[in-house]
Amino acid sequence: MKRPAAFLADPPSDDPSVTAAYEADVTSDGYVNNLTRVWCWRPDVLTSFQNLRAELAADSSLSTREVAVMVAATAAARGDAYCSLAWGARLAELSDEETAATVLRGGDANLSDREAALARWSRQVVLDPNATSQADIDRLRQAGFSDREIFEATTFIAFRTAFSTVNDALGAWPDQELVEKVPPLVREAVTYGRIPQPDA
Repeated sequence: MKRPAAFLADPPSDDPSVTAAYEADVTSDGYVNNLTRVWCWRPDVLTSFQNLRAELAADSSLSTREVAVMVAATAAARGDAYCSLAWGARLAELSDEETAATVLRGGDANLSDREAALARWSRQVVLDPNATSQADIDRLRQAGFSDREIFEATTFIAFRTAFSTVNDALGAWPDQELVEKVPPLVREAVTYGRIPQPDA
């Protein structure tokens, strides 16, 4: 029997906004993501969230690979298998499987100084934001980040944490289609969260 996409039932399929979100998934990924089914109980909120993240990214000087490092580290620290698989695969494309798997396991090998600092900051913000200090910000500056970039990175981390929290709390399973195309080393590194298994 095929496992439900999440704990919630699918939203009404006769809603044009739901249909549009599903069609966007099929166009980009070839299938409807389980997380989209969850978020489409409020497709307007999904669109607003996507637009806000896109607006943040559009005018940021953080590189594509830096964002991938940050999101992979954030998802792993949060214990979110879904985003870890997706962004671990993305980071593997931008670097290599071993580097991506290392980041997902909490390491920094093969990262630049900026990337390593960003990964450490991501984990710290996820695990205990109240424990950050001026010294932590100074270390980010020493790694080459401007105050604007530090703000942008921290906001990215907060957005991703919120997104993961909704997906995880409502039981969105990593899509089997996603799991099948994730590089082996990345898949093996994800030993937490809703670990994908064959459909029962």
